[in-house]
Amino acid sequence: MKKMITEQMDASQVFCPNGDCLARGHVGQGTIVIHSRTPERYRCKVCRKTFSARAGTMFEGLRKPVELIVLVVTLLAYGCPIQAIVHAFELDERTVAHWRDRAGGHCQQVHAGIIEQGNLDLMHVQADEIRVKGCKLIAWIGLAMMVSTRLWLGGVVQLSRDRSLADRLMSQVRRSAQAMLPLLVLTDGWSAYPNSICRAFREKVKLTRGVGRARLQIWPQLHIGTIIKRTQKMRVLEITRKIAYGAMSQAENLLLLSHGGSVLNTAFIERLNGTFRERLASLTRKSRHAARRMVALETGMYLIGCTYNFCFPHHELSKITHVGSPCTPAMAAGLTDHIWSICELLSYQIAPPPWIPPKKRGRPKKRTPSMHTLASHPRVRLRKGVLCLATG
Repeated sequence: MKKMITEQMDASQVFCPNGDCLARGHVGQGTIVIHSRTPERYRCKVCRKTFSARAGTMFEGLRKPVELIVLVVTLLAYGCPIQAIVHAFELDERTVAHWRDRAGGHCQQVHAGIIEQGNLDLMHVQADEIRVKGCKLIAWIGLAMMVSTRLWLGGVVQLSRDRSLADRLMSQVRRSAQAMLPLLVLTDGWSAYPNSICRAFREKVKLTRGVGRARLQIWPQLHIGTIIKRTQKMRVLEITRKIAYGAMSQAENLLLLSHGGSVLNTAFIERLNGTFRERLASLTRKSRHAARRMVALETGMYLIGCTYNFCFPHHELSKITHVGSPCTPAMAAGLTDHIWSICELLSYQIAPPPWIPPKKRGRPKKRTPSMHTLASHPRVRLRKGVLCLATG
């Protein structure tokens, strides 16, 4: 269950965030009561612990006004450099960076709790990487998106562009997909992608009856396409399109169903790369705001990605799916029914999974028979509280 912080305290819509509580994640069962209104705190009647109304949000433990924090995070989500925010609001640079990291960490939890739940029919996915030139470091950001809804599926930040980057990115995409459905994955010419995609989209299948282990098999309707561009002096001279796994006819059918064009392409993920470069100040080319830490890149990536999914209407989606009305990628994917505000995103809470009693292992303990049970035996008599064996 999930909830948003409201101005009025309502204990019936609150869950216990304590991971050791037997009633964690339960809403509306009467286990939560109001502990105090100034400051706003609740109390769990099961574990008898109190917790803040802001527990599990980005605002937990912060003393600055919520309006100021939301305004600063909004500017960060639109690509405003930290130095400009420092001079505009007279804040410390470390404070702004700390808020950015907290907002990005919270957005990462929201992304995992809503998108990475295995409920999406992806149909058509595109993946690509961004080369980041930081301060005394070169990093790579791998991104993936769902083409039919323009939904950002996740990203990975690493110092090296190797097999582990592709494996982590495809594993993240797999956590959001429904199993065994038709899927087309399009990438650039990097040779690590096809094998990583095949390793990610596998399921255990039992081929024989009786004793034996199940085998991992690739999805039967998985199709992998690669697009290789040969450029010279920043101009594309030749484009090679090929299917690395699957059938071309079925891949073209998935392209039409997902409104992803008539030929194999990576245009949608390249457009998303431009959005990330525009809104994350450390990704802009030839800038004075180069990233110095990998954590800053990762938290900034999740902040931009979640606000892109939930808070900012997409112009093309408004034309295709919601004619005449604004639509976000999360709305097009059926994850929400309205456009979120930045405050709603930062105050969104994900409940821990409900407590499940552990399974009992081993043989059941033998019960010692009671005195009255033994006395019911025909050859046993109970005399003055002492068991005696009957004779004759």
